Amino acid sequence: MRAGVVAAVLAAPVCAGLTAPAASAVPTTSASASASPAPGPVTAGGRPYLYLEGPPGTVLEDTLTLTNPGKAPLTLRLRATAPWVTFAANPVTVPPRTRADVPFSVTVPPDAPPGDRTGTLRAGDGVTVPVRLRVGGPRLAALTVEDVRVTGDSIRYALVNRGNTVLAPRLAVRAEGLFGEVLRRAERPLRLELRPGRRAELTEPWPGPERPALDRVTVRLDATAGEGARGAAAATRTFVTPWAPAVPAAAVAAGAVTWWTRRRRARGSET
Repeated sequence: MRAGVVAAVLAAPVCAGLTAPAASAVPTTSASASASPAPGPVTAGGRPYLYLEGPPGTVLEDTLTLTNPGKAPLTLRLRATAPWVTFAANPVTVPPRTRADVPFSVTVPPDAPPGDRTGTLRAGDGVTVPVRLRVGGPRLAALTVEDVRVTGDSIRYALVNRGNTVLAPRLAVRAEGLFGEVLRRAERPLRLELRPGRRAELTEPWPGPERPALDRVTVRLDATAGEGARGAAAATRTFVTPWAPAVPAAAVAAGAVTWWTRRRRARGSET
């Protein structure tokens, strides 16, 4: 291994059974093939995904195992959605009833920002292995809530990962009207893994029976994630139903007076 090369996992790049196909070879179906991380000395039981870690400017190495249980040679074309991946051979022909270990490298650019990346290695059609890559350096967890709006029977919003780590966001929802609180949902985890730089457009259901018939409501969303990431945003919506004119005028006036009084007190406290 040349200077500057880091072995991310101690899996020896064994190429037994691996051959590069002739130029005229046509890749066959991968329906019977399987792919997995090559086992290392400390992971004899197998790894659920490939994990590599190193600082900017280094080359990380690992090995992908391809298995052909069939009776005929199998040619597989390799692809990567993970960044900066180079395979030692591509495509690869695996003899029948044979396992082929394919070394690959990840060349981390010198100016790569620190943080986590995820992706996959693909062999043929539909055979994938997850990849997790961590570039060393200061970690920044940052999350924003954007574009909050109440439309129809839902609250629409966006979560944006502004940092360099993968986030698992949690969300709390609260809505305040002229007559008091009309909605409160405790913080709960979202079924979402938000990668650095990614934006997720999401919807929070708020069906008609749960909404006020006549009110001016401010909806606030508070999102949190690990390592202190926190974001919040709000939107205001006025609700008026077809039967709203039948509401006694006194009730509407009382609500308006309450809103005006709160607003005046708030301004007084600011001064």
